[in-house]
Amino acid sequence: MIHDPEGHITLNPHSRHVRVLADETPIADTHNAIELRENGYPSRQYIPREDIDMSRLARSSKVTHCPFKGDASYYSIKGADGEIADVAWSYERPFDAMTDIAGHLAFDTRLIEEKVEEKIDE
Repeated sequence: MIHDPEGHITLNPHSRHVRVLADETPIADTHNAIELRENGYPSRQYIPREDIDMSRLARSSKVTHCPFKGDASYYSIKGADGEIADVAWSYERPFDAMTDIAGHLAFDTRLIEEKVEEKIDE
């Protein structure tokens, strides 16, 4: 478990199965996600690029800034019913405390389906 210096964000690498679907078409499939928990926001699964069908994503012009993570670049997906704008984001050069999410994308689960298998008790 990794925390930012201010304690606002926790990164939790895990091996649960995470799938992302757009119009029932697989976009991402991984057992190598990092769950990011940030105060006041829903938890997000950051998925490695190599486990995402990047050919389905197009970089958009949207950029946002987080004081804890850095600048986020956004991606849109071309779905069966048209484009889903700014549905994924990536911190390509995150701040030092968040370098584990570099090379990963998170998806807006209000716009796309994300399935995370339940944690199995050990």
